[in-house]
Amino acid sequence: MYYLELALGTQEMEAIVGKVTEVNKDTFWPIVKAAGDKPVVLDMFTQWCGPCKAMAPKYEKLAEEYLDVIFLKLDCNQENKTLAKELGIRVVPTFKILKENSVVGEVTGAKYDKLLEAIQAARS
Repeated sequence: MYYLELALGTQEMEAIVGKVTEVNKDTFWPIVKAAGDKPVVLDMFTQWCGPCKAMAPKYEKLAEEYLDVIFLKLDCNQENKTLAKELGIRVVPTFKILKENSVVGEVTGAKYDKLLEAIQAARS
């Protein structure tokens, strides 16, 4: 296991490879930039969403399996509303796949097989 470490002003943030890292409006883009050409998958969820809760353990397993991918999650609450809007979220869960600071894929809804395909496509 290794860490993608970032210094954000006085706050240090790290994404742990092999685990899902929770991000917010302040930590998301710095982590994406630090990932370089490594794919980043963002799970955009809410606390009250049933399908989000159903996908969470599967998403954790993906993070354990794909050690060449950074797995993040963003609670689309009031605090992170501006980032969720910037990323164009319409439904939860939404999974955004990013590479080199750009969104290269998206899966809306609790569609595990589609998410797996999108991750594999971003890795190749």
